Amino acid sequence: MVGPVLLARVVHGLLALGLCSWAAASWSQEPAKPPTGIYTCIDDKGRRITADRPIPECTHREQQVLNRDGSVRLVVPRTLTADERAEREARERAAAEARAAQADAVRRDRNLMARYPNDAAHNRAREAALDTVRLAIRASEVRLLNLAAEGKPLRDDAEFYKAKPLPAKLKAAIDANEVAAEAQRAASANQEAELGRINQLYDAELERLRRLWAGAAPGSLGPLAAQGGATSPAKRAAGARQP
Repeated sequence: MVGPVLLARVVHGLLALGLCSWAAASWSQEPAKPPTGIYTCIDDKGRRITADRPIPECTHREQQVLNRDGSVRLVVPRTLTADERAEREARERAAAEARAAQADAVRRDRNLMARYPNDAAHNRAREAALDTVRLAIRASEVRLLNLAAEGKPLRDDAEFYKAKPLPAKLKAAIDANEVAAEAQRAASANQEAELGRINQLYDAELERLRRLWAGAAPGSLGPLAAQGGATSPAKRAAGARQP
């Protein structure tokens, strides 16, 4: 069995350890103390006030912290109002966003030059993107021919019912054929327009690249000037594919 004296010592040690832990945690949570020194300021009435701690009457004014020899150690800025703090935070956010946007512009230009070191590399990429859409256009043309071939016998059958309502099955088949053909024609028109958009984007990229190749600093040329948004040509070409 543990003796009373030994037990008391153990309990005393645990309590001491707990108090030390609590004191350390409390100390770590204490707010930062103001710098030591002699605080001085001139209040609203023109009086100079001196104290060994921040002066409440001058929170809206700058306060100087002096060394013992009277030299200025530092200047404590005035306390901002809530509106001023909000305005400063808004300015800081805007500045941070501007810095991030500039860094992103520099990164994009560098990536662009790494991807396309010369005209030939850029032209190969343009042709690859255009070929993707050209394949989709040819597939649409074949699909339209097939739909026309599928619709011809249906329309021929409809000739026998000029003065009569078409049978429901025949009418449904003709309607489905016409809807599919119209959708395919719309897809073909979008694909043709996509060819133009891809060329516009590659033209804008090439103009930018030539300026970068000539020595323009990455990130100094502003946004990519091209109609249809900033989507990369390769992604736009991929979007033109039809299932």
